[in-house]
Amino acid sequence: MNSMLLVDDERWVRTALRHTIEKLNKPFQIQHECSNGLEALDWLQNNKVDLVISDIRMPVMDGLAFVEQLRQQQEKQDVILITVHDDFQYVQKALRSGVFDYLVKPVDPAELDICLGKWLRLCQSRQVEAAVEKLPDANTLSTIQQVLRYITKTPPGDVTLADAAKCVHMNPSYLSQLFKQEMHINFIDYVSSLRIKEAKLLLTSTTLRISEIACRLGYSDIAYFSNMFRKLTGVSPSEYRKSLEKNIQ
Repeated sequence: MNSMLLVDDERWVRTALRHTIEKLNKPFQIQHECSNGLEALDWLQNNKVDLVISDIRMPVMDGLAFVEQLRQQQEKQDVILITVHDDFQYVQKALRSGVFDYLVKPVDPAELDICLGKWLRLCQSRQVEAAVEKLPDANTLSTIQQVLRYITKTPPGDVTLADAAKCVHMNPSYLSQLFKQEMHINFIDYVSSLRIKEAKLLLTSTTLRISEIACRLGYSDIAYFSNMFRKLTGVSPSEYRKSLEKNIQ
């Protein structure tokens, strides 16, 4: 069972969410409920959960501040935010804070079901990747292995050649040449392939809009993101998502 924390200042909302989740018959157990972000942070200091569902608008500490504090404390719980603001600019800030997905009030049970199902599939993918990508201690790694370790541990949208070079105390230009020599692919092309891999996962496992996925992966220009996606997959992001939906149906 996957443990879950509900955070909302209205008890009736938490109760409705609890009943809805229980009726979905998915492997979730609601471990605790909190009325605001600060209360949730205090509780999480001594308790762990796999997933948090939190409202954005709450007194004392709202959902966005809660997520930002979680990330500052290096907590890795996934968070699904609930908002009445179906506005890209507002939600964009939440996505940049590492929110898994968001739902709009009133929460539709079918949408919640889809969202939780995609989270479960994402967790399965993470477990598989963690099993095959375990690396030895950094002291025993070659320069390129250390760079690959940095790439593995960094969100695809945050990976840069400059930061990679810094972590191995090397000139970026020289590292770029060394990477190409040992990996037989340019650093930028390698990172781009990882970004598109993550994009495919997000298209499959979330309801995020394509513009939101592009933003999360570090693409400020959605047209450039779409062109890169098509270049590496042969189809556009929207075509990729539609083909998956057809296969599911």
